[in-house]
Amino acid sequence: MRRKPANRISRKALSVWRIKGMIETSLLLFILVIAYFFMNDHPLANMVMWGAVTVVLLYGVARVIIWPQLRWKSWRYEVFEKEIELLRGIFIVKHTLIPMTRVQHVDTEQGPIYKRYQLTAVTISTAAGVHEIPALTEELGSSLRDQIAELAGMDENNHE
Repeated sequence: MRRKPANRISRKALSVWRIKGMIETSLLLFILVIAYFFMNDHPLANMVMWGAVTVVLLYGVARVIIWPQLRWKSWRYEVFEKEIELLRGIFIVKHTLIPMTRVQHVDTEQGPIYKRYQLTAVTISTAAGVHEIPALTEELGSSLRDQIAELAGMDENNHE
């Protein structure tokens, strides 16, 4: 059996995932409020609303407090000369090996929340799909993108 990949993503991922969890929870609560205004004449509206709010708040606690920590602990990666190894997942652990010979291109991505925390994601495209290493520091993400491109045989003069 292989040892676990050595590298972890940035701890700043916890903040990013917590913010995303708060946004999701807020949107769900907003939808519930709107639904309540449409059904407030129904005799069971209050009971249904309080039940739904309770479920959404429990979901929010899990998404903001519990889930990010578990997700961060499970995320590992390592880049070798001939392959990239990704390990992630809480309930279903996904262990992916990407042969360098299969890498078609590699990118970095940065949305507004990642930009706020100076993070980036490295995306690795193969014929089988796109794989992502999330929440890396900008410097590490750029360096890793360049390293993978070089190991995969891509450079400015040789686009495969």
